[in-house]
Amino acid sequence: MKLTLREMILISIFAALTAVGAFIKIPTPLVPFTLQFLFCAYSGIFLGGSKGLYSQLLYVSIGLMGIPIFASGGGPTYILQPTFGYLLGFMTCSYTVGRLVQNFTTISFMKIFSSVLLGLLLVYLCGVGYLYLIVNFYLHKQMTLQAAIGAGFLPYITSDLILSVIISLTAVRIIPILKKSGYYISAH
Repeated sequence: MKLTLREMILISIFAALTAVGAFIKIPTPLVPFTLQFLFCAYSGIFLGGSKGLYSQLLYVSIGLMGIPIFASGGGPTYILQPTFGYLLGFMTCSYTVGRLVQNFTTISFMKIFSSVLLGLLLVYLCGVGYLYLIVNFYLHKQMTLQAAIGAGFLPYITSDLILSVIISLTAVRIIPILKKSGYYISAH
């Protein structure tokens, strides 16, 4: 796939926004609350599935190269952090949300919201699953699946649902403006 300069810039901007979202955080014991999900979902909505995925791949790649842009640092060993699964979830979320939204013929709050909720579910499936695996099999500590859900899902779901509503409400307003001005690139 050949990307235009404009598409490369937008992909880079959303990667940078996701990085900024990592630093807007509320620390908690295992998984800090950040605004990364907000920018991850927006990348899919406004860039489409493939380009949204590229933005999240760029973000994760830069972090794995050693630039400390993740919520708890960076570098190749970050793969062994219990929170790395959420980064994998961001990639699947952005792609899935983008693929769904780019195929909508009409835009409505419920369509966007259901897409964002599916993306959020994917973030949590990847994040909590990875958290459970790393804690049990790499850190060699005992953690039940219920404990992983309690640590990596329950404390954050309310705020992420509120973010999902905000994402959906704003996207319903912004997409028509972008389409009318010719700047909505999701359909390609």
